[in-house]
Amino acid sequence: MSTLEKSGYHHGDLRAALLSAAMEMLESGEPFSLRAVARRAGVSQTAPYRHFKDRDALESALAVEGFRNLLADLGGGRDLPAALPDLAEFAVTYVDFALRRPALFRVMFGKPCDDAADERVKAADALHELLADALDRVLPDADASALATAGWGLAHGLACLYLDGKLQAASSKEVADRVRSAFLAITSVGP
Repeated sequence: MSTLEKSGYHHGDLRAALLSAAMEMLESGEPFSLRAVARRAGVSQTAPYRHFKDRDALESALAVEGFRNLLADLGGGRDLPAALPDLAEFAVTYVDFALRRPALFRVMFGKPCDDAADERVKAADALHELLADALDRVLPDADASALATAGWGLAHGLACLYLDGKLQAASSKEVADRVRSAFLAITSVGP
């Protein structure tokens, strides 16, 4: 039992503190375990088990936060896209997120979604639904679900190519221009 627990200390929001500590460690490149996260959060080594059965559960919770952050970046309080160039900005935002937060991005997509991790599945689905809704608005006669998968695949593929060093760019503007051009090239091709 930690000194804090002996003195009757109760953490205000243990789950949030653990997620914050884990996110800091993840994004700084520091390897983490439930014990290391507990140390960073200033709680006992057993405290994380109140919210996460193991490291995979903690990573799944981080992925949920990542999906929510990405969704907020994509939505950002703005209206759904009205034209193809607006949709291209979704791809630009997606790739930008991946390049700004590569460790989190890899946690979000590094493992298959576990159907038991309901929050993670819902968070990933919300991202797909936003894209499908946007595509349905811009291209009402097209198969929005199939196009959402294709658009997501294109943006995700470009993000991975940049993260893995297969594509190089001198600036974020160059990345955005390439992503925008690729998206518009694919969506502008007709039968």
